[in-house]
Amino acid sequence: MVILTLNCGSSSAKYQVYDWDNKDVLAVGVVEKVTLGNSFITHEVKGKPKYTLEHDCPTHTDAVDLIIKTLTDKERGVITDMSVIKAVGHRVLHGGDKFTKSVIVDDAAMKAFNEVKDLGPLHIPANIMGIEAAKKVLPDVPHCAIMDTAWHQTMPPESYLYAMPYEWYEKYAVRRYGFHGTSFLYTAKRAAVLLGKDPFKTNLIIAHLGNGSSVNAVKDGCSFDTSMGITPLEGLIMGTRSGDADLATPFYVMRKTGMSAAEMETALNKKSGLLGITGQYADRRDIQAAALKGDKRALLSQNMEAYRVKKYIGAYRTVLGRVDALVFTAGVGEFATFMRKKILDGLESIGIVYDPARNELAHTRNTETIISTPESQIPVYIIPTDEELVMTEDAFALMKGTYDVHTKFTYSFQSKDYVNKGRAAGLKDELAKNPELASIVAK
Repeated sequence: MVILTLNCGSSSAKYQVYDWDNKDVLAVGVVEKVTLGNSFITHEVKGKPKYTLEHDCPTHTDAVDLIIKTLTDKERGVITDMSVIKAVGHRVLHGGDKFTKSVIVDDAAMKAFNEVKDLGPLHIPANIMGIEAAKKVLPDVPHCAIMDTAWHQTMPPESYLYAMPYEWYEKYAVRRYGFHGTSFLYTAKRAAVLLGKDPFKTNLIIAHLGNGSSVNAVKDGCSFDTSMGITPLEGLIMGTRSGDADLATPFYVMRKTGMSAAEMETALNKKSGLLGITGQYADRRDIQAAALKGDKRALLSQNMEAYRVKKYIGAYRTVLGRVDALVFTAGVGEFATFMRKKILDGLESIGIVYDPARNELAHTRNTETIISTPESQIPVYIIPTDEELVMTEDAFALMKGTYDVHTKFTYSFQSKDYVNKGRAAGLKDELAKNPELASIVAK
């Protein structure tokens, strides 16, 4: 039995093909530059060279068609035909306050997604197009929506309400929703396993740091507060998003420049953040290279980003009272040793002490690592996220009728004996080249 997962972003379409019976990933890939021109697909199959093909995809429907053709290609594909796919999981950016868990997509769900398009104008239309395109190719299998916002529906009103006219909440559902929920769910459950604790007696601070970044305060195994808001713009400094700022700033600049509301929205979402500070870089690798060459604005952007993360960690440390672990995840959290260093330096006063040597070793997606010192009151883990596995398990359970909200549902990766076959094979190869890595593997 095969489960397909699709994650259609504003200009990309990521996919994974999962063999449920053997609990193994058959293929992963992404179509990039969708709608932008010069589109191409990158397709990876275990044991085969990476395959790349240029193919114009003016719409997400074209991207899904290209994915299907690639998956069933006689030479490069991994399935004979689409009939072996029994369910499709779709990542959906925003479910508003209508969903507390993943759902099978029906007319009511599609209506709800269309109603919240204004809350995610870059992503939700692409999510919808991806679902519609996949349903045309696979009309007889369940299509399941896994919402980024569903995990955060356990937040209390003091966390999710804004101090704005209450009627805005009543009439327009203006409130904090939070994002990266699928990643937070996975890492929260895995952290509880590493700690040997009941997940619903576990308090965590999780930093999902990537091009988009957010921090989540997890209390008794459920989301209690998070840095992103009604949209993914609030909170941390990100690749191109400003994060927290004085709400009056846009009005001030609009009066000075004559910018329209649409232009300001674009500036805050696509021209701010690290790109805005450096003037040219949004990728942390480029910023680090520039900083090492003495670029003062690149260094400033790093210091600002780290400082903002520190503030949230400190705030959530206070809010939670007891913190069982600090977790880093996502691309930057998993690989950017220099950024973790900047964030962790000076946190000894709140019980977080890391080992610089361990931090430098932790540069892998193939295993969970611990970089704190033995005397640290709060352990610091790096847990590579696996949003696709959450989507796959949700889709399978929905198909079988066994799924429920995460407080009443157990995932395979909550077992202490859980093994990701692909990552285990990758770790074996890594350890052969770098045996020292074994010293920081979390157990």
